[in-house]
Amino acid sequence: MLQRPLPAPSGRKMKVASVIGTRPQLIKAAALLPTLCARHQHVFIDTGQHWDERMAGTFFKELGLPQPDHQLGIGGGGHAAQTGRMLVALEPVLNGERPDAVLVYGDTNSTLAGSLAAAKLGIPVAHVEAGLRSFDRRMPEEINRVVADHLATWCLAPTPAGVANLAAEGIIAGVHETGDLMQDLAARVVAEVRGFEALLQAGIALAAAGAPDLAGRLRPGGFVFVTIHRAENREPPALAAWSAILGDAARSGRLVILALHPGTRVALEAARVVLPAGIRVVEPLGYRTSLTLQLHAAAVLTDSGGIQREAAWLGTPCLVLRSSTEWVEAIAASAGQVVVVGLDRVRAASELARIAPAATSEMLSRARAEALDLRPAGAAQRIVEALEARPVPGSR
Repeated sequence: MLQRPLPAPSGRKMKVASVIGTRPQLIKAAALLPTLCARHQHVFIDTGQHWDERMAGTFFKELGLPQPDHQLGIGGGGHAAQTGRMLVALEPVLNGERPDAVLVYGDTNSTLAGSLAAAKLGIPVAHVEAGLRSFDRRMPEEINRVVADHLATWCLAPTPAGVANLAAEGIIAGVHETGDLMQDLAARVVAEVRGFEALLQAGIALAAAGAPDLAGRLRPGGFVFVTIHRAENREPPALAAWSAILGDAARSGRLVILALHPGTRVALEAARVVLPAGIRVVEPLGYRTSLTLQLHAAAVLTDSGGIQREAAWLGTPCLVLRSSTEWVEAIAASAGQVVVVGLDRVRAASELARIAPAATSEMLSRARAEALDLRPAGAAQRIVEALEARPVPGSR
């Protein structure tokens, strides 16, 4: 095993390698890298977990990200196979680059593989979004984030709850409350998505993504925006349950726009689940288009951690199609507008009628967009400053 020295205190330029593989991680990297690269050397390693043009390719150009220094091309496969292939591919890359630290983001297989590969080589790990817990070990993401936290030298927690969760597990040294990188990026671009022109452009994007008749048809508050991708929501009973929830929303006279993850599409086809009439299925969308649709929707239905937070920041009503969430602060701060409903069809219909009544959806959507004033969290600056501070030797 190669043993790496801990990075020097602030003043010496560090070499930091980021292990990234999914769309949410690209969003976080886009928020962090301008600050990090202004002060330190950066090595960009793309595992390829989201491997196709629809899922990740367009994000590089849209978010102004540099092309990766190393592209591993590891997409598809089950959890064990994918993580194992990543470990094998990452070891020679990290040995060759010899970074001072490896930065991992969130809770994906790329996060788990990056943490394990670095830790086994004696390279300090920095975990962005540390401390988040759904307390549901059936979720693969929960396993990934717990392991990453216990291997990390720096636990970069976005929320006070994250800090408290780490302390409850005995992790205190190296913990920094940083704020949320995704809020930094959303605040940077929100002015571009507030106006009706942005909604018109979103309609054009939807037309290109598989719904040509939606160009020019979108109106504030006139639709519900949906994303589904979690592993638990790809099981046949779950597919049938959330399909029924979306069908109820469509039958109430709402336009339902489902940006369909490729993995969810495969699961629907394998289970032979046919989506109810009135649900408009489109390909995965770009970052600005997604943010535009969230802001101007009557409501958002999602199982995504990122989108439930974005909806909360934008003030858009949101139903979380999961039984639990790690983003407890977003729920608490939403004044009842972001609600965890799981796959309870009756409750979902009742809550959607409460938080997004059809009669007032247009008025509320217009007022929300006009009044929106989203401020950055300052997470990028805090993360870089945390990396520059020497950790306590032996703290992990």
